[in-house]
Amino acid sequence: MAALTMDRNTPRQDGDLRHGLVAAGSLIYAGAIVMRAADGYLHEGHVATGMVGVGRAEARVDNRLGVDGDEDLTYRPGVFKFANSAAADLIATADIGEVAFVADDQTVAKTNGGNTRSPAGIIDSVDADGVWIRFDEALTKAS
Repeated sequence: MAALTMDRNTPRQDGDLRHGLVAAGSLIYAGAIVMRAADGYLHEGHVATGMVGVGRAEARVDNRLGVDGDEDLTYRPGVFKFANSAAADLIATADIGEVAFVADDQTVAKTNGGNTRSPAGIIDSVDADGVWIRFDEALTKAS
């Protein structure tokens, strides 16, 4: 495309809601961790490699009977509280600023589980009933 020769009304995306196509076989509950696979399709949080956390699902979407892209999901990046893992995977205050890993659609862990888990996001804070995770796809990929 050639360079501009006049003013341009460049489209923008307002707010912090995002949309993406859901992978075949996925059931994503409202409030769940949402992950993006290497092919670009969205999945519910689960133990897998080659994915990255992108945010929290804003609605329930069921694409278990569809093919890739049959359903669209609205999700929100940001900071959200999820359940903490246990034992050696328990996230502590000393881990703030580190990457957390997805254990399931509502639980994050300190380790990648022997290279079986994908990154969820960055640990923002920890309290008695959960871990606050910063979901920012670009930041997580860069970490």
